[in-house]
Amino acid sequence: MFNRFLIPMALNIPMLTRNTFTLKLDNLTVRHGPACPRCLDAEAAGTYMERNRCPFCKTVWALRSVSLNLVKGEILGVVGESGSGKTTLMRALYLDSEPTAGAYYLECYGGGEKNIFSASLQQKQDIRNRLLGMVYQNPHLGLRMFFSTGANVAEKLIAAGNRNVAAMMKRTAELLEHIEIPVSRVREPPRNFSGGMQQRVQIAKAAANNPPVLLLDEVTTGLDLSVQARVLDLVKKIQREFEVTMIVVSHDLAVVRMLAGRTAVMLNGRIVEEGLTDQILEDPRHSYTQTLVNSLL
Repeated sequence: MFNRFLIPMALNIPMLTRNTFTLKLDNLTVRHGPACPRCLDAEAAGTYMERNRCPFCKTVWALRSVSLNLVKGEILGVVGESGSGKTTLMRALYLDSEPTAGAYYLECYGGGEKNIFSASLQQKQDIRNRLLGMVYQNPHLGLRMFFSTGANVAEKLIAAGNRNVAAMMKRTAELLEHIEIPVSRVREPPRNFSGGMQQRVQIAKAAANNPPVLLLDEVTTGLDLSVQARVLDLVKKIQREFEVTMIVVSHDLAVVRMLAGRTAVMLNGRIVEEGLTDQILEDPRHSYTQTLVNSLL
């Protein structure tokens, strides 16, 4: 059964070759406010900005010139304090919000040459349905709590164009079996489940259409340690067996150490340090990273 876990049904998702980028982000900027000449000058702004807020025009720079490049099967960890821009980054990548500036490319969309931020609303919806999967920190954002578990998974399949009821039921059963939720509970709504089970249902729903990119936002927050371990094991299994590219946001450096080969450290809407996870955690260079590691490890 396991080798069928992430085989797409009725989808035309191109296969990715090794050693090519899967996801590329160039100079993503998200600001709230009109901006002024002072804060538009990135170098000068660093001397007087109140964290990421301009004291003159009151513009908040949620993200400023953030760039990323991920290859197939890579897991990138993103860490930083509350308000550093992690969730804004994930919302932009999942096309939940419009950026102020920047370019976003997926190798499996337009040959990696079309800026997704410039796509039409219909194209963006199709990209979300087929090429991206999102697991939110709060399961209520990713699941319909009063719908059945099967209906939640089927919703993602239907959004990608699947209409074969028997095939969708089979696919849902395979996914539930893989995430260790009894198939007999397929008609139960997620509101009946524990927090850990809800997160596993979210992962099953996000992975239903075999997207090449999964985005995970604080997926273990609030879970018991034993439950965290099961969720993380599931994430690693998906990545290891099917080379899914992932971005994992977490405040827990132990989670990042377990999952991520590379880590980006965010502060005030910028990436202030990026490198191999072991190097970041064992020999941080930026003063903020040093403080973060010393306080959380």
